[in-house]
Amino acid sequence: MAKYNPENIKTIGVYASGGDAPGMNAAIRAVVRTAILRKLRVVGITQGYTGMLEKQFADMDLRSVANIIQRGGSILKAGRCPEFIKTENRKIAVDNLRSEGIDALVCIGGDGSFTAANLLWQEHKIPVVGVPGTIDNDIFGTDHTIGFDTAVNTALDAIDRIRDTAASHDRLFIIEVMGRDSGFIAVASGLAGGAEDIFIPEHPFQIDKTVDLIKRGMARGKNSSILVAAEGVKPGRAYDLAESIRKNSGHLATVCILGHIQRGGRPSAFDRLIASRMGSNAVDQLLSGNCDIMVGTKGDNLVHVELSECLKQKKHVNKDLIQLAQILSN
Repeated sequence: MAKYNPENIKTIGVYASGGDAPGMNAAIRAVVRTAILRKLRVVGITQGYTGMLEKQFADMDLRSVANIIQRGGSILKAGRCPEFIKTENRKIAVDNLRSEGIDALVCIGGDGSFTAANLLWQEHKIPVVGVPGTIDNDIFGTDHTIGFDTAVNTALDAIDRIRDTAASHDRLFIIEVMGRDSGFIAVASGLAGGAEDIFIPEHPFQIDKTVDLIKRGMARGKNSSILVAAEGVKPGRAYDLAESIRKNSGHLATVCILGHIQRGGRPSAFDRLIASRMGSNAVDQLLSGNCDIMVGTKGDNLVHVELSECLKQKKHVNKDLIQLAQILSN
């Protein structure tokens, strides 16, 4: 991890970036209240990197984060900023940060957010610590990201409800969950929801094997089935799967796309807990002279991983869980 002299830190900026995730507000609350306890000024940056370019800064106090721990989304907004790819725009952002008196940053977001945070340190020596906030759980170096547990439980609740309808009408359902490049939500919700099969971008599948699973279930009197698919490159992938199943078996599959419902809602107790711990620890890491790192989890413990390492390596889904889902659905 990078080291610097923390004695001159008087003001910390905090922002959320990328897609919103349940629990981000708990992390913001932890950053603000820990920093104020440590006698620091805290500035909230609205809309992430866009806010840095547009000087969307506001001082935060203890009351500004009252009654937010149970709220989904981000009180500081979130979003992506393609303009930040340009070196000259990052220089503008740094000038704006310094004119506001911001000495260090806490970034709450995913890999795109961490890429920009890493560049702020590498190019301009702005101390920054990352807090992983993404429902996809695809950040290397941490067991859990903020929002993943809530998203899985939201998807699982939908799967349970759809299963009632599937059983009542003897239907095959394909439920599409979020996960463009990552199948963590699909695997966790599919296994917990008793799905017959799970489709994820990282794992090639053979539709014939899925059809065989469905037919074996029918042979023993099972009249309804649930399949869970990550959306992949674009939402609506489940319709292609449904058509493949129809062509290979003659069975019609009803598609249900959950979409952005998985992003919103009250964060689970688990997400509030890890967000609070990570946010508070991010401030303490900055005050200890540590930066260009992410605060993550390993089991019950907090760990610190260099941002470059998080970005360089890929976190892999445990594909054995897909096989387990298939075994348990027989």
